[in-house]
Amino acid sequence: MITRFCSKKYFFLFCLFIFPFITAQKKFTIVLDAGHGGNDHGAARKYDGLGYIAEKDITLSVVLKIGRMLERDKDFKVIYTRKTDVYPSLTERTNLANRSKADLFISVHVNASHKTAPYGTETFVQGPDQNKTNLEVAKAENDVIFLDAQDRATFASYDPTSPESLIALKLQQSKYLESSLVFGGMVEDNFVNKDKRFSRGVKQQNLHVLRMNAMPSVLIELGFVSNYDEAQYLASDKGQNESAESIYNAILSYKKARDKKSGREIAAKEPEKPKEQPLKNDFRILLMSTPIKYNYGDPIFKGLNYILPIKENNIYKYYYSVSNFASIRDANLKTARDAGFKNAYAVGFVPDQALSNGHYTLELYVGKDKLSSDSYILKSLKDTKREKVSGLFYYTYGNVKTLEEIVQIQKALEEKGIKNAVIQKVSK
Repeated sequence: MITRFCSKKYFFLFCLFIFPFITAQKKFTIVLDAGHGGNDHGAARKYDGLGYIAEKDITLSVVLKIGRMLERDKDFKVIYTRKTDVYPSLTERTNLANRSKADLFISVHVNASHKTAPYGTETFVQGPDQNKTNLEVAKAENDVIFLDAQDRATFASYDPTSPESLIALKLQQSKYLESSLVFGGMVEDNFVNKDKRFSRGVKQQNLHVLRMNAMPSVLIELGFVSNYDEAQYLASDKGQNESAESIYNAILSYKKARDKKSGREIAAKEPEKPKEQPLKNDFRILLMSTPIKYNYGDPIFKGLNYILPIKENNIYKYYYSVSNFASIRDANLKTARDAGFKNAYAVGFVPDQALSNGHYTLELYVGKDKLSSDSYILKSLKDTKREKVSGLFYYTYGNVKTLEEIVQIQKALEEKGIKNAVIQKVSK
């Protein structure tokens, strides 16, 4: 489907932005919309070994990555419909874009199907197309309006099948449609050529989140969370980074074509910066240190993924993400502070460093009562150790010298269904 679209791309580029633009001094304004959020999880699945994967988390992570890349360029102004795990109504999202006089609106989503076989990316632009396959996607996205009273009032009388609505829709969107198609094609091209993904093409569909936007607008489906392989990819740092970079590169290409068509002078291309070299240490972002134990997914983490708690001297230290690249370390730190952890800071870890004095273990359970002999933990792990301290029973498992080893053991236990085991650093 993407091949058929590419044959038209240069015609659309020729037609790109037939309406006049604002002066060259105006920054190119982009509204980034992370689909769903808050109580609306969007498409979601739970897999053994992967855990609970929700559309709202993937879209927010990818949007924040795109935004960070754009914010490094003074020619762009980035506006987010959300930067945390909240739910802005569809009306609020489109009103924000229109008030900002944005040049481009990008809504990022994740697809799902009742079957596990469907996979691939696809990009939607606003249009009256009533293809039955596409209509199912439209229904899934449009159902969200019933979560919000303002949306119910705005869209209550809107009938996407009526002649009057279709005529009004065509008049309102015609001047943006071709530009939206061009940008959508650039996104899908990058998914195919750079990321080696399967593209389901660029399609027109009647989606509420796009319908009222007075600017070129697209809704990007990053893949199917109902497909195990794509769910694994979309939940990974690799998948999210690649998806964000493909969309970012499409934005650069689109702006370059728009600037060329509008006659705006393009600054001389800066020499390519040398490829970033990895640092000697891994860096994790320390969110907080507290005597309180929190489980993974607790609301206190405000939607942040990849939390690693490490207990040391009865204090729980909660770390976010890990990277040995300075740019990603700094981006992760900004994400943590944006999420409310204002005192967060980066901590370096020497890879595969063995403790000279002490070891790592996993704290499986802490409580006033002993675990029963038929408990799942004791039946699954034969070498569990029990210790009673100050009236509490502590159950631990494992004895290794490096952090990497205990993390692998922790993941193996999660696959067995033993969740929320905390890494403990024991000094002896």
